[in-house]
Amino acid sequence: MAAGLDILTRGDAERREHEMLSPLAAFSDASVGRLKPEEPDPLRTCYQCDRDRIIHCKAFRRLSHKTQVFLAPEGDHYRTRLTHTLEVSQIARSISSALRLNCDLTEAIALGHDLGHTPFGHTGEGALSHVMARWRGIDLDSDEGRHLFRHNEQSVRVVDLLERDGRGLNLSREVVDGIVCHTGSQRAATLEGRVVAVSDRIAYVSHDIEDSIRAGLLSEEDLPDAPRAVLGTTSTERISTMVRDLVRTSAQAGDIRMSDEVWEAMMELRSWLFAHVYSMSDAKVEEPKANRLVQELFMYYIGHLDEVPPEYRLHDSDAPEVQVADYISGITDRYAIRVFESLRVPRAWRRVR
Repeated sequence: MAAGLDILTRGDAERREHEMLSPLAAFSDASVGRLKPEEPDPLRTCYQCDRDRIIHCKAFRRLSHKTQVFLAPEGDHYRTRLTHTLEVSQIARSISSALRLNCDLTEAIALGHDLGHTPFGHTGEGALSHVMARWRGIDLDSDEGRHLFRHNEQSVRVVDLLERDGRGLNLSREVVDGIVCHTGSQRAATLEGRVVAVSDRIAYVSHDIEDSIRAGLLSEEDLPDAPRAVLGTTSTERISTMVRDLVRTSAQAGDIRMSDEVWEAMMELRSWLFAHVYSMSDAKVEEPKANRLVQELFMYYIGHLDEVPPEYRLHDSDAPEVQVADYISGITDRYAIRVFESLRVPRAWRRVR
């Protein structure tokens, strides 16, 4: 007679974490909890539930039609915001697994880190900051004016307020902390969150080079020699070098960090990309159009709030410009173009008989 299958309950999974993970890991049964208390799932840990909620949410699906670097690329193999997110998740899980950290927490943070990103990548983010600052009368050249809209903070609004028709996903606070701290100088409270922050940089430095080579904007030999000598001469070599170095150095330090040599090589490549691809290359020729499109959509909807979908107007305490920014930041590149055309491009007149 065939043996039955054993059921792994949430309690079993939590006990297994204590048996297998590093004492420095974030344990599911020690989470500080959620904004709104709820009954634990009988089978899944809190971080497994968070991961699943993110995967099933609308904002996650929309990432497939949001720009990573190249606006509206004519090719099947360029990164989108979704493929970038999945690559960050894979890199972060590999690192967390090697360091015996909580892979479920790591994955949840990685999958949610860009949910608040605008259409047209960082161009859209800058455009929303600019137009919101102008609307509020804030100096456009001030730090506040340049960064009034931040995609990491918007990702938190998505999971806390906007998803599920204004109810939010009610994620564990460790996941939300990792999402908001994945960029800039902020440090996540958990090692898992810090892993995602570095994995994000590893992913985009490596893959933006690959996409730029595919687009014919540069060749491997155009890259500076010094970081290539340290990291390698292919995307696979560079990712492997950075991941292995991060694991070794973090294990010795008890914190998430690379060796000075590898970190400096990665940051030199990042700076080179900003100078030669993100800011100056032919990849940017459509950015002025995208910038103007986002700002014009904002100005239209700020004057027609009744046309903003009701799920973005549920929180009465939010200023009108915040409600409009919530809506515009959530739409995809192609939907933004379609709406803009419907508002600005005249349609052919047809006589009705």
